Amino acid sequence: MHQRSEPGPEASSRSLLRLAVLWLSGADLRLTVLAVPPVLPLIHRQFALSEGAVGALSGLPPLLFGLAAIPGSLLIARLGARGAAIVGLFCVAAASAARGVGPSAPMLFAMTFLMAAGIAVVQPALPSLVGEWFARRPGFATAVYANGLLIGEAAAAALTIPLILPLVGGSWPASFAVWSIPVAATALLLLPCGSGARRSIRAEPARWWPDWRHRETWQLGLMLGGTGGLYFASNAFIPDYLHAVGRPHLVTICLAALNLGQLPASLALLLWARRLGNSKTAVVLMQILALSGLGALVAAQPWAVAAGAGLIGFCCAFTLIVTLALPPQIAPPGDVHRLSAGMFAIGYSLSFVVPLLGGKIWDMTGVPAAAFLAAGGSAVIVLACALAFRFPEAH
Repeated sequence: MHQRSEPGPEASSRSLLRLAVLWLSGADLRLTVLAVPPVLPLIHRQFALSEGAVGALSGLPPLLFGLAAIPGSLLIARLGARGAAIVGLFCVAAASAARGVGPSAPMLFAMTFLMAAGIAVVQPALPSLVGEWFARRPGFATAVYANGLLIGEAAAAALTIPLILPLVGGSWPASFAVWSIPVAATALLLLPCGSGARRSIRAEPARWWPDWRHRETWQLGLMLGGTGGLYFASNAFIPDYLHAVGRPHLVTICLAALNLGQLPASLALLLWARRLGNSKTAVVLMQILALSGLGALVAAQPWAVAAGAGLIGFCCAFTLIVTLALPPQIAPPGDVHRLSAGMFAIGYSLSFVVPLLGGKIWDMTGVPAAAFLAAGGSAVIVLACALAFRFPEAH
């Protein structure tokens, strides 16, 4: 039996705490990841990294999000969603802070690996917590943590240079430690939240391995990966590109525009979900606009560069939300998790490859703008998949 929510102050307080924890957990999924792009030039200079290594550093988290998703599910089965989320968040906080120890390039990469593995555990735990805590309002609770995720991306990108770095005397290792604090605090807040129905863990369907022969598994995976590749590559190379072309003063505003640009897309889908949520035309249009945004990054006018970054963020968020909403609509209830697992494995693997490829292209050509060619290819992949995908009818 599900625990029924009881009206009254105690139940309301518990629900508010759980909603707050969900929102914070959503933010924690991206705070420590997006704290990297603003300080990439400092890391690049200190360790003399190649652009390929920069791409690998930026692409390592999304790769682990895909590879560790299934082991994360096994941990959830052993500890429950709340227990796994607590372990994952503490792992994220500790590993993120340790990235700057030394400072040492091997430590930076090793701790980035562990941090990403922790996030990969938390990501599947959050939908499980939504089901346990808010069985009657799963859509609302999911929207809460998705909003936290977007705010986390925007906060880390927009506040690191103007606020966090001055606070820690310009030290990029210390900035990583600061962004780890809210992650550890969220783990502590989870302790008194209580778990939902434990039987939900034991009631997981026996079939858990994705069906790789299913065409829609690959279509959704490539749509997710193409969107992620465009987003992560833009975060990785906008700072170094702007430094390389003598426009470092645009880094903060462009990263803020890229990440804040996601919020209007989230709002648009909340307001017009029935009209836009299953629209093939809207998804196709987003890829065309994203390609236009990439082109604007090399424009002469500063406002056009910032607008291009904002347009990329808007298009990525729109496509991401639509893609994440599709598995429950097209798969039988017992197969949603399998389709989602396959989608994440394919998607995050591609998201890793795209920044890496972008960095290699820059290294090979010596042309800074060439790093965005891989990101443009990502948008084309999404465009092709969206044209071929059978979107469900809007109800």
